[in-house]
Amino acid sequence: MAKRDYYEILGVNRDASDDEIKKSYRKLAMKHHPDRNPDDKDAEARFKEVKEAYEMLSDSQKRAAYDAYGHAGVDASMGGGAGGAGQGGFADAFGDIFGEIFGGAGGGGGRGGRSNVYRGADLRYNLEVSLEEAAHGTETRIRIPTMEDCETCHGSGAKPGTQPKTCPTCNGHGQVRMQQGFFSIQQTCPKCHGSGKVVTDPCGTCNGAGRTKKQKTLSVKIPAGVDEGDRIRLSGEGEAGVNGGPSGDLYVVIHIREHAVFTRDHNDLHCEMPISFTTAALGGEIEIPTLDGAAKIKIPAETQSGKAFRLRGKGIKGVRSNSYGDLLCHVVVETPVNLTARQRELLEELETINVRDGSSHNPRAKSWMAKVKEFFGT
Repeated sequence: MAKRDYYEILGVNRDASDDEIKKSYRKLAMKHHPDRNPDDKDAEARFKEVKEAYEMLSDSQKRAAYDAYGHAGVDASMGGGAGGAGQGGFADAFGDIFGEIFGGAGGGGGRGGRSNVYRGADLRYNLEVSLEEAAHGTETRIRIPTMEDCETCHGSGAKPGTQPKTCPTCNGHGQVRMQQGFFSIQQTCPKCHGSGKVVTDPCGTCNGAGRTKKQKTLSVKIPAGVDEGDRIRLSGEGEAGVNGGPSGDLYVVIHIREHAVFTRDHNDLHCEMPISFTTAALGGEIEIPTLDGAAKIKIPAETQSGKAFRLRGKGIKGVRSNSYGDLLCHVVVETPVNLTARQRELLEELETINVRDGSSHNPRAKSWMAKVKEFFGT
C-alpha cells in the first residue's frame, strides 16, 4: 500500500512552520497513543503513522529531501520511518512542556547538568512611625533577622577542607525524570533537593545548611507623605539565595501610630476642637493646632456643634500627590460642668426665655418636633 503524504497525515500545509508541525503532532499523538487506546489496532497504526510523519518533517534535512523527492527521498535506514514503535519522538516533542512545568524554575534541569539556583526569600518588616514622621519624612535604622551564607563554609555546607559530592540519585542534575504512562515528568531530586550535591561531612557551624541566621542593621529612608500600609522596597536585603542565587528583597511596611489630636484620611487631616457655649452662640476666634504650628479660625455666631471648618493646604502632601490636603476642624460645643449657683441661675433664666419663644431661639428643635408629630400622625 502506498504511503500517505506526511503533510496530509499531520493535517498541515506544505509551508507549515516547525511550531505548527509540532503542535499538530502533539494533538494527534495524544489522541491516538496506545496507552489511551488499549487493544485498538487502528489507533496504534495511526499513532505510528503520525510519529513517522513527525520524525521526517521535524528534521530539516529529511524534510527538504521529502519536499524534493517525496517518499523516495527518505529512507527508513536514515533513522526515521515507522520502524520504531517506541516513544522517543513522542517524549522529545512533549519533554519541553513537562520540563517547564515540573522542572525547577530556578534555572537548573536534568538536561543541563547544572545545580538548581534559587532566589532568596523576600522579607517583610513592620515599621511603626508617628504621624509627623510620615508627613515630613525621616530616616531610621532597623534590625532584622536574616539567613546569610555561612562564614565558615562560605555557603557550601561542607566542613572546611571537604567538598560536597555529586548526588548519586540525580547524578548532579538536581532533577530526576519519572515515567507515568506516556508522560515523562521531571521533578526536583528528593535527595539533594535540586542542588545536585550532597554533603557527607557537614559544616559544624551551619550543620550542612550552608546558611546561618543573623541580625543585620539597615538604614531606611521614609519619604514624606507615606500612608498606612505603604511599602518601601530595599532591593537585595532579603534572604541570601541558594547555590549562588540572588538575594531576595526586604519590604518595609509602614504603620502610623494613633495621634493624640489628628486622624488622617488619605491626604486630609481631621481634628475635634471643643468650644464654649458662649463662643458658639456669640461667635469668636479660636486657635487650633496644625502639623506646622498654630492657626486661627473665626467662629461665626450661632455655630452649631459638629460644624466643620476647612483650612486648605494644612493637610499632608502624599507621596504620589502634587498638592497638600486640607485640615478639617470639627467644633464641639462643650456643656459647662461644676456650675456655681450664679451660673445655674443665669442658665435657668435663659431657658425660661427660650421656652417662651422657642421657635425663634431653637429652630432646629422646632423642626425636629414637627417631623416627630408628622411621623406619629398627631
